[in-house]
Amino acid sequence: MAAAQISLPLPVLPEGWSAPSDFKAVGSLSTPNQRNLEPVGPHFLAHARRKRHKRTFSEDERIQAQEHVKKVEDEDGDDISEPEDPLMLGRDAKDWKGQDHYAVLGLSKYRYRATDSQIKRAHRKKVLRHHPDKRAATGSSEDDSFFKCIQKAFEILTDPVKRRQYDSVDENANVDPPSKKAASKSPSAFYKLWGPVFESEARFSKVTPVPLLGNDKSTKEEVEEFYNFWFNFESWRSFEYQDEDVPDDNENRDQKRHVERKNNNARKKKKTEDTARLRQLVDDCLASDERIKKFRKEARAGKDKKRLEKEAEEKRIAEEAKKAKEEQERLLKEREEAEKAEKAEGKKAKEAAKNAVKKNKRVLKGSVKDANYLLPEGQVAGAKRIDEVLSDVEAVMGKIDNEELASLAGKLNGLKLAQEVGSVWEEEVKTLKEQGKLKAGEMKIIGS
Repeated sequence: MAAAQISLPLPVLPEGWSAPSDFKAVGSLSTPNQRNLEPVGPHFLAHARRKRHKRTFSEDERIQAQEHVKKVEDEDGDDISEPEDPLMLGRDAKDWKGQDHYAVLGLSKYRYRATDSQIKRAHRKKVLRHHPDKRAATGSSEDDSFFKCIQKAFEILTDPVKRRQYDSVDENANVDPPSKKAASKSPSAFYKLWGPVFESEARFSKVTPVPLLGNDKSTKEEVEEFYNFWFNFESWRSFEYQDEDVPDDNENRDQKRHVERKNNNARKKKKTEDTARLRQLVDDCLASDERIKKFRKEARAGKDKKRLEKEAEEKRIAEEAKKAKEEQERLLKEREEAEKAEKAEGKKAKEAAKNAVKKNKRVLKGSVKDANYLLPEGQVAGAKRIDEVLSDVEAVMGKIDNEELASLAGKLNGLKLAQEVGSVWEEEVKTLKEQGKLKAGEMKIIGS
């Protein structure tokens, strides 16, 4: 490479310049040296690259653009990279409402979970690949229809309101509920298949956090909380994205109002259908949930246990009442029998006492009879004597009780002599008089 010589003289001092009075030179200029200067920088490198590969300006820019796109794709990695569907590349940009915005940007696997950073990176990657200028530089004859789809998708997904409206009707983000047969194949199949369904539906919840389906180890309280939440689910889901376009012209206001009313009615209908769909989904899950069956079985077992305990307690109480009644009846019967026996004994004793009284009276009457009515032996008692003695005996017997009667009979029992019998009777009459039971003059023979 040829060396270029550049003359750089020292600057000339201005006229009238003078050094300060206190200026002191501390050195002198070094002697000049010759140096070789070479061209550097991006433009020189581009020039060298074209010279080396023998390219024209347009060829070099096209190849550099391709390498830049590849570099950007490599930097983004595989997290936002997915194959492009040829049918999607040929979409009509006017039908933007029918396109899958996430698929257009290569974010099908993220969808409503895609972050703003991922959306921007995906958009940048798609723009670098499908920008009309880039396509033209690569010699592609493709029109800019798909590029417009990319721009529309980016516009929708970077606007919070529009993205929320689109996510509300993004059917590709839904997870279909499993069949009853598939969910019952194994104990873990139910949770594996139903879990993603509710995770997908949870994106519409106004209330967060959303309780998870859980597993077979979940408590009764956790399961009840899950189903109570979903049976009272509050959804923010709306259907504005599917509205019919309202005319912008001001001339036909009636038509505009008609379309707006039509859209409002359609939204309400779709909202009602979606609520019914979600309720049916929760009902189907509840019907297949073995935990609910287990809890109900435990509840029934608990109720049965309480019922059996209650019945056992009622039976025990009834048996105790029966035993108490039987014991009461037994005691009553024993008491009645005892009273009956006592009554019989009393009657018997009474009869015996009565008989004893009769016997004792006979003894008393017999004692005077055997003693010749208290006359000395050899004398004969007349009727008058007999009546008077017996009258005295009756009078004494009327003044004494049964015990005294028995005592007197005991004293007289076995006595035959008139003197002995009379002595006993005299003593008894004397005692009665002392006690005031007999008065003077009442007795005719004995003790008179």
